[in-house]
Amino acid sequence: MTKTLHGSTAESEDLARRVIDIVLRRQRDAWPLGGQVEPAVLAQRVGKTITSAGLGGKEALRRWVDELAPATVAADHPRYFAFIPHAPTEASVLFDLVVSGAGLCAASWLEAAGAVHAENEALRWIADLAGFPAAAGGTFVPGGTLGTLSALHAARHAALVRRQGVRPARWKLAASTDGHSSIKQAARIMDVDLIEVPVDGRHRMTSTGLRGALDAQADDGLFAVVASAGGTNLGLIDDLSGVAQVCRERGAWLHVDGAYGLAALAAPSKRAAFAGIEMADSFTVNPHKWLFAPYDCCALVYRDPAQARAAHNQSAAYLDPINEGADWNPADYALQMSRRARGLPLWFSLAVHGTDAYAAAIETTLALTQQAAEAIRARAFLELLIEPELSVLVFRRRGWSAADYDAWSAHLVASGAGFVVPTTFQGEPAVRIVIIDPRKTHADIERVLDSMKDAPR
Repeated sequence: MTKTLHGSTAESEDLARRVIDIVLRRQRDAWPLGGQVEPAVLAQRVGKTITSAGLGGKEALRRWVDELAPATVAADHPRYFAFIPHAPTEASVLFDLVVSGAGLCAASWLEAAGAVHAENEALRWIADLAGFPAAAGGTFVPGGTLGTLSALHAARHAALVRRQGVRPARWKLAASTDGHSSIKQAARIMDVDLIEVPVDGRHRMTSTGLRGALDAQADDGLFAVVASAGGTNLGLIDDLSGVAQVCRERGAWLHVDGAYGLAALAAPSKRAAFAGIEMADSFTVNPHKWLFAPYDCCALVYRDPAQARAAHNQSAAYLDPINEGADWNPADYALQMSRRARGLPLWFSLAVHGTDAYAAAIETTLALTQQAAEAIRARAFLELLIEPELSVLVFRRRGWSAADYDAWSAHLVASGAGFVVPTTFQGEPAVRIVIIDPRKTHADIERVLDSMKDAPR
């Protein structure tokens, strides 16, 4: 007899209990780091999972728990320090289940007014931290790459309107040489020229560097500048005030990539470091990084959302019921239509815990970063390469080659001791650790640092 896909059965009730139990145990108990498995080995272990008759809920879940999940690296593990780690609150994870089960498409106010209202509450808090006006707003998208691309599309459209439809020979976009890789990707997708601005001795884009780079180019065609508010590799903040002033002089849109770093606006001790963010035309910050939300979630905020709507709104006969009103439709503010209400887990966690708890959690990670910097300085075999401005630490193991770093990193994850990957600093091999989880301890950090004392295996 053919199985039915929908409806509750004894088997589905049992599956529901098992899934909830996994989620709760995953949040509350110690869990393994996980690791990497060769494709052929993993395929042999797991076996065929997509079959004509189906495996049944119990067996399909077993294969995930016993075989597939261990072949992933837990980004919220206490000793995951690579890339940008992950630290969602339990409240946000549980509400993510609610969002998945809610059966809602959060593209428009017509279909999802309650969800859109709640998402906008979270966006309003973020916009207020940046000092944006009351009319500011935006949407949640999967990540900073799509957020930046969407903002730059809005920027170019606004420039075209100002030019009364007259296009330049080539559109131009400026960003620092240390800018995120997604900026180059956006330039390729949009087929625009990228003006790379050299950084200063503190690895920041400044007004002086930006003016010099722009003066070396023909004036026509510049439509946007992208500044970093906590770059991914070094965690440093560009001279936002100076860059914003140049943008105003040149009539260019300023987008600030704060996917990682702008979350620190919530920490009173760091707010002054972002002076000038209030002059941006748009910015991104990823709650799935330092604002403790589940993957995937990027807040894209515009100073003047009407300019974004003019660029992104889609028209079709079947969309007339949505477009005829003056409602707030999240699909109008990015490269999206059908969308998950991915801002709701952040909203729920903020509503549960309050913003003071968020400020305290981020302050905790900043303090832990400073302790970690001292621990690096205290070890003669390590060298701190740059003073941390936020929560990224870049350092080297004296005497190691790139191959040594690779071998050490591979052994670290294979042993379950931690996950840290090498990087480069000024063309030389180095390593970086990032601290965004207030549950991490100094002992976790010291364990990773001390693993570098001996030669890599």
